[in-house]
Amino acid sequence: MRIFKLFFLLLSFCQVAHSQNAKLKKANKLFMDRSYVQAAAIYEEIDIPDSLLVNLADAYYFNSNMAKAAENYSKAIASKADTSNEVYFKYAQALYGIDNVTKADSMMSVYKDRNIQTPSFINKVNLANPFIYNLKPITEGSQSGDFGITYFGDQLAFSSSRNADGSVYNWNEKPYLDLYTATFNENGTLEDIVPFNDELNSKTHESSAILTKDGKTMYFSRTGDKRVKIGDQKIATVRLFKAQLIENEWSEIEELPFSSEFYSIQHAALNNDNSKLYFSSDMPGGKGSFDIYYVDIAGDVYGNPINLGPSINTSKLEQFPYISESGDLYFSSNGLQGLGGLDIFVCELNNFQWSTPLNLGNVINSNLDDFSFIVNIEDNTGFTSSNRDGKDQLYYFTRDKNDRKLIVEGFVRDKNTKDILPETMVTLLDENNKAIDSFQVGEDGRYSFRVKPYSKFKIEGYRPFYIPSSVDFETDDSGKIELNIELEIESYDDAEELIVEKEDGYIYIELENIYFDLNKWDIKPNAGKTLDILVNLMEKYPRMEVQLGAHTDNRSSYDYNMILSDNRAKSAMNYILSKGIPANRLTSKGYGESQLLVDCGENCTEEEHSINRRCEFIIKK
Repeated sequence: MRIFKLFFLLLSFCQVAHSQNAKLKKANKLFMDRSYVQAAAIYEEIDIPDSLLVNLADAYYFNSNMAKAAENYSKAIASKADTSNEVYFKYAQALYGIDNVTKADSMMSVYKDRNIQTPSFINKVNLANPFIYNLKPITEGSQSGDFGITYFGDQLAFSSSRNADGSVYNWNEKPYLDLYTATFNENGTLEDIVPFNDELNSKTHESSAILTKDGKTMYFSRTGDKRVKIGDQKIATVRLFKAQLIENEWSEIEELPFSSEFYSIQHAALNNDNSKLYFSSDMPGGKGSFDIYYVDIAGDVYGNPINLGPSINTSKLEQFPYISESGDLYFSSNGLQGLGGLDIFVCELNNFQWSTPLNLGNVINSNLDDFSFIVNIEDNTGFTSSNRDGKDQLYYFTRDKNDRKLIVEGFVRDKNTKDILPETMVTLLDENNKAIDSFQVGEDGRYSFRVKPYSKFKIEGYRPFYIPSSVDFETDDSGKIELNIELEIESYDDAEELIVEKEDGYIYIELENIYFDLNKWDIKPNAGKTLDILVNLMEKYPRMEVQLGAHTDNRSSYDYNMILSDNRAKSAMNYILSKGIPANRLTSKGYGESQLLVDCGENCTEEEHSINRRCEFIIKK
């Protein structure tokens, strides 16, 4: 009997194990097929090995369930099942998505290998932005799953998963996307919403429709109707199509020649004269996941795709390009520093070069995905899309000009030792060398100023006993929110062999001794040559201040020697003043016999007396 019980227990265990393995195999297949909702549900039913925690986290991440994604990325990192940079990146993005900014910054700092501080970044981009935005959701006429509004003649076009009668997309178990037209009224609602015809809206996804200036050609994205094996997965790529308006119907739909079943091309945008078509693609040879490209258009002929380069494209996602009437490029990226997920950036085209991308700040951008930005520059209104509330939704905005400011900041260091120099005075000057602001750095040696864009400035560091150093800079790049300028200043004694710091703590200019005739204080020719060296130094360093000290030997009375040395110090100072050195940079003092170098009493040799008779030059500042 006991044997039978053991047999049934073993059989039951084997059945459970078989069931677990079958479910795990099914979940893995669903994951590879990008059926993420179903895959996550099965993974949650069973005890998955640590090696699959990233799969589970990814399944949630790709559907913006950031709480669950963060939970499972954390487990994967803790188990050391996967500690790749990519996991740290997605974990950070998931943490941003649930407003755990401090921890997200910590993870993103690991990924980027530099210190990330989002609150400081937000303050800077809000200062630097040329516009202040007011954003509102479109609550009437729009619904969850709408995104990507574009100007479409006198109307608007947008993408939506609102077709409940259509097929369901396994990725998120929502209907496939179709394209619609609508009008937008002054009350902030969408009206007259009409789907495009069935020839244009297929059984797969359509999105991102744009119209040429003549209103006769439309470009749009469409997902292929068959999947092709790329690597370990079968993928249906996104291609670009165009359609012609014939007798008020969109027809003659054809795929653009540079599309492919082996990589995606999507999110078309046109420049003002319709001579260039911009798009996002993960074609081979790019900088990363998806990059922004353009092709030249000449009639029905399209040039080769040209990558916009590393100033815009990163190793992550760059998508949803849009060219405004002023020629500015707006696009979304999660590879540039942002607030979480996709953020919207803007670049200006200057001398055929795109400026540094500028994040649009924390009104337009959120801790989740923000994308599909368009703007009417005449009235400063526009539209954008976001899933900041957990679902894709359409928004409209107004904007006003901002008195924008950039940040220039950095540290002050010793040029030779590289040590931080506290209490250094840093001054910001305009292009006419007029001081605008000044700041004395603290123990951290750090300074920071706000400056206007498109201007020329100079920044100068000054500290007693150091040579002032300055750096010229321009704020001519619209996308830069901060300029890091490290000031290095050099001490007098490092810069000049004649200048030394002695054990008494004073900094001396070591010149040949000045000799005076007995009981005289007039400057002899040889003494003048020595003092000329000092004059040259003070001309070279206009902020140097010097004290001239004269000393006597111990012959004659104490009072007589004090008067004699004072006269000799004043005589040397007057000589230097005669050479044009300002009086406020010089002081003189006679020490008499009060600071003998050789205290030999009444039995001094002539050599010892000569050592005591001297002039010293001490740098006071």
